[in-house]
Amino acid sequence: MSGVPVGEVALVGAGPGDPELITVKGLRLLRAAQVVVMDRLVPGPLLDELAPDVEIVDVSKIPYGPSVAQEEINRTLVERARAGLRVVRLKGGDPYVFGRGGEELLACAEAGVPVTVVPGVSSALAVPAAAGVPLTHRGVAHEFTVVSGHLAPEHPESLVDWPALARLRGTLVVLMGVRNLAAIAAVLRAHGRPADTPVAVVQEGTLAAQRTVRATLDTVAAAAASAGIRPPAVTVVGPVVAALDR
Repeated sequence: MSGVPVGEVALVGAGPGDPELITVKGLRLLRAAQVVVMDRLVPGPLLDELAPDVEIVDVSKIPYGPSVAQEEINRTLVERARAGLRVVRLKGGDPYVFGRGGEELLACAEAGVPVTVVPGVSSALAVPAAAGVPLTHRGVAHEFTVVSGHLAPEHPESLVDWPALARLRGTLVVLMGVRNLAAIAAVLRAHGRPADTPVAVVQEGTLAAQRTVRATLDTVAAAAASAGIRPPAVTVVGPVVAALDR
């Protein structure tokens, strides 16, 4: 590689699903890319923005399913950049919201590869809005908390303080929580959230296939299962779910 100028890596948030919700800067870098390393949740129409000769590396990242190891993704970013190429790491949502973008930035920095981080519209914010649910509302909620539901509340590796969340009065947004919805609802009820707290589960938010199940903390697990809700889905817990009903 001697004499080859080092390229660069851009960690670009593609947004929550609707391809029009990528940022202007993200789209500009995507159109200039020579290599795109992409996740499963990246909107397909964004690939139409690429030049015909762009190398596309699909790293899947399917929840509970096949995916490329993070170390291999890091290695791909570094190798392509060291070959003098403009690399875009295209990630669903925002690179730093459960996206492991920090690990990728550190890997590039340690290898001497320049990195640009382009924030994306997180599904934690966009999906509730698309479903008619404001995360805060005057006189209803003055705070919101975003957590990962990827690990069940009782999992020894979970870093979420579920009992503390149950005692909060604000809005709770759970990403990647479909599989553990029953356990999450149960622990929130057990530690103080009223059973009749409104809950919305929004599948494929911001896309044409978007659908929403509304229930209460006591009934949401059964309602979501009956409706066949599957990932990707965002769960919102709190009075804001009903704030705009009128």
